Amino acid sequence: MTDPQVAMLMMGGFIITILLGFPICFTLVAMGVGFGYYAYATPDQMSHLLQNNIFDLLVNQTYSVMTNDVLTAVPLFLFMGYIIERSNVVERLFFTLNLAARRVPGAMAVAALITCAIFATAVGIVGAVVTLMGLLAFPALLKAGYDETLSAGVICAGGCLGIMIPPSILLIVYGAISGVSVVRLYSAAFLPGFLLASFYIVYVIVRAVINPKLAPKPPREEWDIPRRELYFRLVTGVFPLTVLILAVLGSIVFGLATPSEAAAVGAVGSIGLAAAYRELTWERLKQSVFLTARTSAMVCWLFVGSWTFSSVFSYLGGHEMIREFVQTLQISPIQFLILTQFIIFLLGWPLEWSEIIIIFVPIFLPLLDHFGVDPLFFGILVALNLQTSFLTPPMAMSCYYLKGIAPPHVQLTTIFKGALPFLAMVLLCMVCIYVFPIIVTYLPDIVYGVVK
Repeated sequence: MTDPQVAMLMMGGFIITILLGFPICFTLVAMGVGFGYYAYATPDQMSHLLQNNIFDLLVNQTYSVMTNDVLTAVPLFLFMGYIIERSNVVERLFFTLNLAARRVPGAMAVAALITCAIFATAVGIVGAVVTLMGLLAFPALLKAGYDETLSAGVICAGGCLGIMIPPSILLIVYGAISGVSVVRLYSAAFLPGFLLASFYIVYVIVRAVINPKLAPKPPREEWDIPRRELYFRLVTGVFPLTVLILAVLGSIVFGLATPSEAAAVGAVGSIGLAAAYRELTWERLKQSVFLTARTSAMVCWLFVGSWTFSSVFSYLGGHEMIREFVQTLQISPIQFLILTQFIIFLLGWPLEWSEIIIIFVPIFLPLLDHFGVDPLFFGILVALNLQTSFLTPPMAMSCYYLKGIAPPHVQLTTIFKGALPFLAMVLLCMVCIYVFPIIVTYLPDIVYGVVK
């Protein structure tokens, strides 16, 4: 068996192992060390069992992750999100936006989508957003007489926006892997992210106009409040979080701070916001620190394992074998993009976005130069595509998150049915970006200049 064939066996063994339910990060480390021991073995290996270069590689990869400046933003953004999640800020945000949008068809669903977009921007964790909005907004939608299917789709789709709209942790991870500037990625993701959110909102409004029974208007006495009171609620319930997010993003996009520095400001600002709302307690602070440490450790070990795995896979000739195979297909750049996005779409069923970005995307990155594809453009397409993995039955994780906290009478098939129209919106957004790439490249080129 040749080395490239061993590399393919390594990849196949990894996929089978994770489908059996083994932890991803430790499977990567085990596969990397196991096959790396074979790859780096010397003729006198039996007499020097522990003197194998794979152990040096594992240590070096661990040190590289620990000293990576880009990745320091991950725990800070996570901490910011966990503090906001536990400070009841979202509850104020949702009910205030519901009042502000009261004259719009499907007002409560529109308010839920806008809340999801803002909250997902602050948190960036799909499970946390879907779960919290499922506990907060979903019962309110059902109580107001909204259709179960439409309400479920709104929560599931809105909760996924955080992996696309900056400050997305996914884009930080992609930037660390691809070498693309995180600042340029953030600016490139603005228009596609808000385009997708706009598609969601327009879809809800159109459905509510065509069939008002899906989203009935509440009695006038429930939302007819003095304008001064509405302004006060907007100032106290919406503006503080919005200003915090815009300050963090603005400082990154306009070059006033690095992502790590901006994330640190966001973390401190979230503590101040929670304290201002009198929601900051020692228990909540402790929980946020614990969850941040746990999630950050998971991401870092994924990096250690995936970089070790990828190094061994490349050393055995796996990347070269895939590159030669794709080049022999004689496909155009647009066909290459469609092929890679279809593969990522399928991988999204059994895998989380982190595994796909860290393990499989590096396989495609060396092929981008051959097909003349901008890594920035490719990264935004991947981020957009990965939202489909959370919405596509039967492995739609956002639907399972919602089912876990939804009232017992809400069936999983109902949630699936509600997610499908929003999945179509994602695909429509991807088509728009394929046809009009300027949606991705306009802001980075205007703000930072064209990369030659």
